[in-house]
Amino acid sequence: MSKLFNITKSLDIQYGNAICYSGYREGQDPRKGIYPTYEEIKQDLMILNNNWSYLRLYDCSQHAVTVLKVIAQENLPFKVMLGADLAAEVSNPDCPWDANFDDDLLVRNKLANSQQIDDLIDLASHYPEIVFAVSIGNEASVDWTDHLVPVASLVEYATRVKAGVRQPVTFCENYVPWTQKLAPLVEILDFISIHTYPVWEYQSIDNALAYTDQNYRSVAEHYPDKTVVITEAGWTTMSNGRGIEPWNANQHLQAEYCNQLINWAEENQILTFVFEAFDEPWKGSEDAAEPEKHWGFYTVDRKPKQIAQTLFYPDKAYLSA
Repeated sequence: MSKLFNITKSLDIQYGNAICYSGYREGQDPRKGIYPTYEEIKQDLMILNNNWSYLRLYDCSQHAVTVLKVIAQENLPFKVMLGADLAAEVSNPDCPWDANFDDDLLVRNKLANSQQIDDLIDLASHYPEIVFAVSIGNEASVDWTDHLVPVASLVEYATRVKAGVRQPVTFCENYVPWTQKLAPLVEILDFISIHTYPVWEYQSIDNALAYTDQNYRSVAEHYPDKTVVITEAGWTTMSNGRGIEPWNANQHLQAEYCNQLINWAEENQILTFVFEAFDEPWKGSEDAAEPEKHWGFYTVDRKPKQIAQTLFYPDKAYLSA
């Protein structure tokens, strides 16, 4: 693989270790309004503080409010990408699970999305020294999503946010829609944020990094004048076979891929948010081996997996915060 041109400098976004963070523990669930406490989030951020410069947050809920408060009050050096959590504005028959909604719900969702955009503007404006960039949504345009939002709405939201904040504005999405479907949105955004998951696309560890590089280039070379970062890439450590073969999900493979990914990102100076800091048991199905639950560098009880041990605790001197 030839070295990529460091386009992140065009927006003065400095390279650094970056990770996606959601702090939900056993029994906590954003769908039920059960959020981590200040002390729990502080514990998490103290674990992450020594090794990560950037955090990505997914919404403007109480979770995000508390994270930003902890960073500010504890004087932690993190820079945050703040996001909006958009609900479906149209049904999606192409979604593999149920994404058919009645008209009343879709109307309510659009109103809630508008409020989420207002909240995004307010939070980003309140923490201008901590929030370095904002995202208007997450995986809301890809073919399989259960929260499909029309591109016209995304353009509207991006335009509103750009008028309301001083931070750069982006949208976080799988690499596929960017080169065609999302072209009108690219014109509005300050930079592009892509997701790449070789393991979800039945790739083995032998060609996983090459696949990631290919995914990145497919977007970056299509928009040579636009900054492209990676806001999700990772490897799950457990699977019940739903979308990922069980043999292709374990801590050894996660450590191997993420080590390769981090080295590739550093060599090319591409800001890359690995997915994710901690396992999240609320996600996916009730099956304990559901792959959605097991992407963390740390388990839900905050113990380092092999990747974290390899990167940060080679002497096994880890002490739980």
